Amino acid sequence: MFSGSIVALITPFNHDGEVDFVSLKKLVDFHVDAGTTGIVAVGTTGESATLTVEEHVKVVNKVVEFANGRVPVIAGTGANATHEAVTFSRLLNDSGIAGCLSVTPYYNKPTQEGLYQHYKAIAEVSSVPQILYNVPGRTAVDLLPETVARLSKIDNIVALKDATGDLSRIQIHRELCGEDFILLSGDDSTGLDFVKQGGQGVISVTNNIAAADMAKMMQLALDGNFEDAEIINQRLMALHKNLFIESSPIPVKWAAHQMGLIAGGDLRLPLTQLSEQAIPVVTKALSEAGIN
Repeated sequence: MFSGSIVALITPFNHDGEVDFVSLKKLVDFHVDAGTTGIVAVGTTGESATLTVEEHVKVVNKVVEFANGRVPVIAGTGANATHEAVTFSRLLNDSGIAGCLSVTPYYNKPTQEGLYQHYKAIAEVSSVPQILYNVPGRTAVDLLPETVARLSKIDNIVALKDATGDLSRIQIHRELCGEDFILLSGDDSTGLDFVKQGGQGVISVTNNIAAADMAKMMQLALDGNFEDAEIINQRLMALHKNLFIESSPIPVKWAAHQMGLIAGGDLRLPLTQLSEQAIPVVTKALSEAGIN
């Protein structure tokens, strides 16, 4: 259901801070043309933390509209309050999305039982497939494999986005959750290795910039052609790493603006523009990837 090169889509803003829907449509068309296999709208990279509920829902609906069935759209629906995550899931149930991506609750550091009850409550109000999202580097809580296994028994919880970078977990998740449970990497630097070891794809920040290369690389990997996939991966490795030289999505929005994919690289506070010191680093990474 979910595999290959899925983009963690940025949310473009105008200089006045409003969502730039013209650029958003351009981004969706760019990914369709490049062969991206799925779009995550308003996830972490889409600055979900600074959008209002109304904006959040409108951006997801617009991405679905712009995609027009050409590529599946996954809605970011995570929140650190269960009632808020439930609200997002309810509001988007009938929007035409292919699934929901829900990050572990951040800041309040729930126990493993709290994480289980959180996701169970979301699944009970949603009619679409649910993707768990574990990124302890940003949330300060780790969704452990044993808890993922418990959650995988719930019918509409079908996948995990694992951004830990810990490749040893792939086999553990596979053994605990079964062959049908979908495993997706959330870490570009180890994404190809993740697929080599049995994952089905990657939800990628790099894909915002190098969409065609990421799509080709993931298809080669899924076909078992790891040698050719690795050639692409090495060319993109500086991007994988340096698009995180400052808090994401600061660097990737700067790069997208430089490429003309979006009208401006504006962000909402507390995120600020890419620093002068970081610009040469990202510029060099783009050049090494063959992007001018």
